[in-house]
Order: sequence, then C-alpha cells, then structure tokens
Amino acid sequence: MATGHYELKKSSNGQYHFTLKASNGEIILSSERYASKASAENGIASVRANAPHEAQFELKLSNSNKPYFVLRAKNHVVIGTSQMYASENAAKNGVLSVIKHGATPHVRDLNA
Repeated sequence: MATGHYELKKSSNGQYHFTLKASNGEIILSSERYASKASAENGIASVRANAPHEAQFELKLSNSNKPYFVLRAKNHVVIGTSQMYASENAAKNGVLSVIKHGATPHVRDLNA
C-alpha cells in the first residue's frame, strides 16, 4: 500500500522547506522557508502533531477567489499551506488528504 511522504529540500537561497505528498505523489501541503534544516524538521514534526486535528485547518479564499487551506499549530502559527483549488469541496478533500497522510514517518531528504 502506497503512503504519503515528506520531501525536505534546500532552496537556492540556502533556506529549507518541505512538502507533504499524498500517496499519488501530488503535493498536498507546502511549508514556509526555514533558516536551518533542524527548523524544517521541527516543522514536519509540527505537521505530524497537528494534521490529525481537523480544527487546526482553516479554509480561506485567495485574492482571485480560489479556495485553499492552511494548517495551524496549536499556537495559531501557520505551518503549511495548500495549493489553490477549483472549489471549496476540492479544498475540503485536500484537508482530508493531509489528515490521512500527515502522520507519515517517511521523509525523503533531497539534500543528501
């Protein structure tokens, strides 16, 4: 059975970020940029801790009226943002996918 995974990357500017990918390989959540790899790894741990709780997700509308969602930590800091979706229902399905895949222990460090 295929499972989701995190991909940890270093940007060209030296900062780190991660994405959470569903079992089909699609990106379902993207992080902010972090100054260190350890901070990005802490971000992954925060997603794992918060993703199972639907109350930590907030549906939003972009300036172009496209629905998307953010995942917040218990302290209300955004730890991940979704892509833009065509409908609110599709965004809600995205939330369900993060809930399903967020606890995955699999991290692919693309810097190694």
